[in-house]
Amino acid sequence: MARSIIDPITRIEGHLRAEMEVTDGVVTDAWVSGGCFRGMELVVRDRTPEDAAFIVQRICGVCPVSHMHASSIAAEKAYGISIPNNARIIRNLIEGSQFLHSHILWFYNLAGLDYVNPLNALSADPVAAYDLATELGTPSADFVGLQDRLKKFAENGQLSIFSGNWFDTGEYNLTPEADLILTAHYLEALQMQAKASEIAGLLGGKMPHIMTIIPGGTAFVPTAEKLDDLKGLVDELYTWVANTMIPDTLAVAKFYPEATTFGKGCGRYGAWGVFERPSMEMNDRYLPAGVLDDQLNLSDVDESKITEYVGHSWYEGDADLPPFEQGVKPAFTEYNVDDRYTWNKCPRYDGKPLETGGFARLLVAYKRNVPFVVEHIDSMLVALGAQKGDLSALQNTLGRTGARQIETLYVATLMKEWVNELCEAVQGGDSSYFESPSRIDGEGTGFWEAPRGALYHSEKVKDGKITDYQIIIPSTWNLAPHDPDGNYGPMEQALIGVPVADIEKPINALRTVHSFDPCTACAVHIVEPKTGKSFETVTSPWGVK
Repeated sequence: MARSIIDPITRIEGHLRAEMEVTDGVVTDAWVSGGCFRGMELVVRDRTPEDAAFIVQRICGVCPVSHMHASSIAAEKAYGISIPNNARIIRNLIEGSQFLHSHILWFYNLAGLDYVNPLNALSADPVAAYDLATELGTPSADFVGLQDRLKKFAENGQLSIFSGNWFDTGEYNLTPEADLILTAHYLEALQMQAKASEIAGLLGGKMPHIMTIIPGGTAFVPTAEKLDDLKGLVDELYTWVANTMIPDTLAVAKFYPEATTFGKGCGRYGAWGVFERPSMEMNDRYLPAGVLDDQLNLSDVDESKITEYVGHSWYEGDADLPPFEQGVKPAFTEYNVDDRYTWNKCPRYDGKPLETGGFARLLVAYKRNVPFVVEHIDSMLVALGAQKGDLSALQNTLGRTGARQIETLYVATLMKEWVNELCEAVQGGDSSYFESPSRIDGEGTGFWEAPRGALYHSEKVKDGKITDYQIIIPSTWNLAPHDPDGNYGPMEQALIGVPVADIEKPINALRTVHSFDPCTACAVHIVEPKTGKSFETVTSPWGVK
């Protein structure tokens, strides 16, 4: 028995620690810890909902659109606003651009180096790489030129963006030619995610923190020139995603079949839904809302079933309460896996852990019979040697990693549709983009999705000012500590059973962590108030106040 610790976990957003007990080469216990306090709920109190929408997107630089969007939905519920149809389309486009940016970034540039070893590509035969690319159905590149650039990196001993990884574990399975192909696409992905952010900047005024999604609709009004620019960018992204990401996913799967044998997690999934249809109903969204139990039975989302437990987190008390009753009362003690060991709260749905994220969204969409998702999930299952409809074949590290590229393709496809829909609306003379509030008192919850999963912003408003505000972000669900019934959080459960060949470099554990695409920048936050308001002083596990 030994302890294997990854601290800090790199290639994620924020600061995360995974501590694992390893027996006979397998993880038998796990604790996941987020390392700094999140207090954004306190920052927006006594401010207007309009201010809050701009402030809360600063929670994250990768998914700011989703936070602003969820906050705006909460404000609209409180204010009694129904947004215009043009605003719905524009919001979908801004959100979609962020999803494309985040998914491309995650698959290639964050999780990708768990499977791809660019140094191994130095021994590739470029001609054989061209042949393999054709066989895999994925695009070729200037493999000779790329190999020359890689050699210069290796010769001067500075690996630049490829440094600091565990390429020497002996657990990288791609051939040199496959590594060369996927390294080329890694570099292309840097350009493609920039194209996605360019769309967000075009429609949002700037990126990462946009300016045009506001309670009541949108401040963006399209012109013919901007619509032309938008269409060109969307078409370029769609072409790259359609030709590259699914073939690359299947290529990785071919070389890492062992990753289908571990990393299931809690087996329960939740999605609040994202991308509005004209009905504006959660269950009718392009990616609809729903909750799946451990038998993958589908039910509608019920806000009353959401609670947060803090008995293993650095907050006052040890209660399991609804978000507004639980509140935000930081109380750091010490890092102790037998007591309190994280700034992450432990959200639960109907008294149980819940996995959120792209994989959860796809499973819910499959159960809601979204045609695109059903068709492509079944095709991926067949390609992996499983039966159509056998969703259990995807409940593992590789399935969680691979299936999300189906969502990327779906969003890219929808973006083309929404551009056409917006052009038709503008040409038809629809000039409505914003609706004013009908009242300034009320309560509202914005159930929405960030790229990493289910996002909850809820606020109480009196005389146009926020009296209370609560946020549960996707990684809070996935990084949850142990609950009062002894259940581990989704990521902790996924780590148990993972094979570990090297205690110092547990690459399969890292692959499992990255399959969730964790964002502790969202899940936990350091707050340095300079407004004259009084907040409690909190201390991190490393002694930083």
